[in-house]
Amino acid sequence: MTILLTALLSLIAAMHLAWAFHIWIPIRDEVQLAHAVVGAKGVTRMPGTIPCLLVAGSLAIVIAALWMPSVTIARVVLWLAALVFAGRGLIAYAGLWRKMTPEEPFATYDQRYYGPLCLVLAAGLLFTLIGG
Repeated sequence: MTILLTALLSLIAAMHLAWAFHIWIPIRDEVQLAHAVVGAKGVTRMPGTIPCLLVAGSLAIVIAALWMPSVTIARVVLWLAALVFAGRGLIAYAGLWRKMTPEEPFATYDQRYYGPLCLVLAAGLLFTLIGG
């Protein structure tokens, strides 16, 4: 489970790191990428360098914590990450969120891929904490 979580979180962190340096992947056009991964009403730009680096750095901390789950601070990090991922996964289905993020293809991707992925990550982290 740790290896799978590390792989998924590393991929997500790498994408945020690339975006921090204006490397638009997997869609090369910034506007189209923003519509696919941000989805806010009228979005035309990707988030800036600092927000993207904060996400990448936070994910790196979660990855490090995965490899030392018996250390108290690591357990706290994993519990917080599980809560954040669960919340992010659930909000994908909330009406207010839908109104705030109506741009396509984000609106579709959010319910079909991003929300479920976040719920899977939350479940994996919880499994690691409780059962693994």
